[in-house]
Amino acid sequence: MKIENLRFCSKVIALAIYVGALPFLFCASAYAQENAGVKEETREKVDLWEDYRKPVGLTYGVQARIQTSYLWRGLYCGGPNIQASANVGYGGLYFDAWWNIGVSDWTFHKFQPELDLTLGFNRWGLNIYALYIHNFDTPFFDFGNSPDRTNRLELNAMYTLSSKIPLTFRWATRIAASDCYINASGEIVRAYSSYAEVSYTQQLRDGWSLYGAIGMTPWKGCYNANGAALQNIEVRVRKDWELDHRCGLMVQGQVCVNPTAPVDVLLTNIAFGVYLR
Repeated sequence: MKIENLRFCSKVIALAIYVGALPFLFCASAYAQENAGVKEETREKVDLWEDYRKPVGLTYGVQARIQTSYLWRGLYCGGPNIQASANVGYGGLYFDAWWNIGVSDWTFHKFQPELDLTLGFNRWGLNIYALYIHNFDTPFFDFGNSPDRTNRLELNAMYTLSSKIPLTFRWATRIAASDCYINASGEIVRAYSSYAEVSYTQQLRDGWSLYGAIGMTPWKGCYNANGAALQNIEVRVRKDWELDHRCGLMVQGQVCVNPTAPVDVLLTNIAFGVYLR
């Protein structure tokens, strides 16, 4: 391996350790404040007609996890990784920065860092946001639409029926940057790759929760090259240990089935994490 590659890998590993440790430090600080009697009220009382709590003032959160696999919408996106995110919001408007530092597979031959930026609005069960996905093998501001580029920009809309009936509907469509296929004439065509999903989260006793989702793609795109298809059948089992009302630890097991995948039809993942919210 070249000296330049070794230096790059060392920088990536150092960044992963630094970024992954930040949520642990924030969580430890919040836990210490909570036990010292310092509490901050960030939510107002729920109105009888409104099932969702209204954000009051500035909100923020951080989280980090270590995973055995990077799974996303029925796709295998990489092997062992460290993922972390930080978000800030006010009155339903929010900004989130999420990053992944991992390897392409269990051979550990290639690092694939990723940065996702989200700007959205979340109120009354409706969450509308723009998501920019940046892979570091493409310049940050490169919005070119070709197979050899990896940045993507998509619009998402999610709606949850209520906090008591957490049935969630999601739609996501890529609108810019790399999202294409080559037609019979050899032309590059924008695919407007889309993903639709229905999910449900059941809260169980003692910090356990069960999540199930079914996703599909309505036409030819990055999810399936042949057209409309069932894309994702997913189940997650999660256990949380709350250190106080704002931070805690989690462990999660995930099983995903992609019925139309040529390989990796059955995908699994185990994650350990910490969060502050």
